[in-house]
Amino acid sequence: MGLNVFVLTGAGISAESGLGTFRDTSGIWTQYDLNEVATPEGFARDPAKVRAFYNARRANLANAAPNAAHTALARLQAGLAAKGGRLFLCTQNVDDLHEQGGCVDVVHMHGELRVTRCHACGATWPDLEPLSADSGCLACGRVGTARPHVVWFGEEPLFLDAIGDALEESDLFVSIGTSGSVYPAAGFVAEARRLGLRTCELNLEPSDNARAFDERRYGPATEVVPAWVEEVLGG
Repeated sequence: MGLNVFVLTGAGISAESGLGTFRDTSGIWTQYDLNEVATPEGFARDPAKVRAFYNARRANLANAAPNAAHTALARLQAGLAAKGGRLFLCTQNVDDLHEQGGCVDVVHMHGELRVTRCHACGATWPDLEPLSADSGCLACGRVGTARPHVVWFGEEPLFLDAIGDALEESDLFVSIGTSGSVYPAAGFVAEARRLGLRTCELNLEPSDNARAFDERRYGPATEVVPAWVEEVLGG
């Protein structure tokens, strides 16, 4: 029976692709008031401001490309599958660089930037264009309800049941490029330990919950992730 690996990724894996992180000293949340651009209440007060913020994020993503860490995880996914195992890739990131790098079946627990959601009926659809108040919902036809398909503060993350099931079926839990401060994702390592899984952190620097991990490796994602992947596939 092959090795089943659960990988959680955060903003740190995409930083070297030119996408800003959120919680470090120069992160996005030091430049914007999250209550204004990343909450349902902020959207209700000023939808134009929220749409402009996420349109800037979409434009930034359009100029980004997957890096060596993304493509290494794609190699890991294919390599584990060839040996009868599985990579369950769960990301807090709303970018699609994992998919661009070759990964499939990525679980986006915080939503996807290149997907639009109707704030009225909840329908979603792929969308690369700027969000607009003039956009009509493809499902219910209402106009002015377009919002990014992104989990805002105060909203429940997506796919939590599937994530819980995957943790129970895994042999190893690995956290890559996360701050360890955003729940429920920050609690996954504690759940993994409760289940008896080995745990590993790959990060630029220790996360808030680094001490919860059995193994810790630090450095740029484009260096530490490919090196770790080669060890796993070679083992």
